[in-house]
Amino acid sequence: AQQSKSQTQLLADKAAGWLFYIALGVAALTALVWTIAVGFDVAVIARVATVLVIACPHALGLAVPLVVAITTALGAKNGVLVRDRLALEGARKVDTIIFDKTGTLTRGEFGVVGIQTAAGAYAEDEALALTAAIEGDSEHTIARGIRLAAEERNLEIPAERVRDFEAIKGRGVRARLDGAAAEGKEMYIGGPRMLEMLGIDLPPEIARFEAAAGEKGQSVVNLIEGSSDGAARVVAAFALADVIRPESYEAIDRLHEMNVEVAMLTGDAEEVAAAVAAELGIDTYFAEVLPEHKDQKVAELQRQGRTVAMVGDGVNDAPALTRADVGIAIGSGTDVAVESAGIILVKSNPLDVVNIVELSRASYRKMIENLIWATGYNVVALPLAAGVLAPWNIVLSPAVGALFMSLSTVIVAINAQLMRRQVSFAR
Repeated sequence: AQQSKSQTQLLADKAAGWLFYIALGVAALTALVWTIAVGFDVAVIARVATVLVIACPHALGLAVPLVVAITTALGAKNGVLVRDRLALEGARKVDTIIFDKTGTLTRGEFGVVGIQTAAGAYAEDEALALTAAIEGDSEHTIARGIRLAAEERNLEIPAERVRDFEAIKGRGVRARLDGAAAEGKEMYIGGPRMLEMLGIDLPPEIARFEAAAGEKGQSVVNLIEGSSDGAARVVAAFALADVIRPESYEAIDRLHEMNVEVAMLTGDAEEVAAAVAAELGIDTYFAEVLPEHKDQKVAELQRQGRTVAMVGDGVNDAPALTRADVGIAIGSGTDVAVESAGIILVKSNPLDVVNIVELSRASYRKMIENLIWATGYNVVALPLAAGVLAPWNIVLSPAVGALFMSLSTVIVAINAQLMRRQVSFAR
């Protein structure tokens, strides 16, 4: 963050450069006018020296870097790591924030809360054991929830029967289950996208089960069994609940108070996304989004003229984090997500997104205040140093000029430090 420069810093650097030439110009003009008026003597040298001392660009040069140092330190102390100054400065302009649901607004810790088997298929425990065996090599949070449920029931998981495991991106998993047939059965686990890929419908009892789970904001995955003739049927369904973080409620409310709209992005079914969005009061949600399409949703909002921040934690979020105007990675996420973002939340707390916006707005205000002071000081002090009020016996000595110059720097430093009291981090 210290090595990157924001637009405000670049403006301050340019202003300091302009001040150099202005100071030389005013000094030359002062020497010329005073020499014509009174002749060249010590008084002329004193006027020129005062102009050069007054115009020393300390305050202007420190106006932004001091604020940068303090905001970076404040953020780090409170779990907000700024990798790119432009990202933090841009956060003040954000009017829409997209949250990836799983692991960001929710804990990402799924548990099985209901099981429904199809008529004439497996018993509940048998279906759960088979599903846990098939999901044995998956790192997805839903897979971990299913394995945990099987362990809690002390079920014997037939992992030795599973072979040729394959993850199908954005849809689920596939594996071959050794059984009565020599070649084994093709088994699938997934949600709506998997059903769409296989071109099958839900049995009535499982359709009712899924509808009821959707009303409660629960995710449903299906165990699908293939047959030798290439057909497939759903033999069991599992409802899993993902716990919403308690901090998410306050984070959404605070963002709305700051006139920031909130959107949610998820690969879950429409019913699940709608239930979570309604519970949290989210303005817009995108459901059943494939991983490779997440960045397209960001672009869609940007085409509407919105300034978008994206908050995510996974490999699939990296393109969206890069596409967004401001990318914010959850610290507990993957290295790819962290490297793709300009800001990192160490504590994985949604409230820190509120802190980012407040810190960005506060730091920008302090930068502008310091720049106005440093510029205004020179606008007033330079003419005085040049002696425009000399006809009324008001002149500044080089010593007084040095005092004013030092005082302006102290004022800029104190004003920057005051930001520590003006920014309160939500917990």
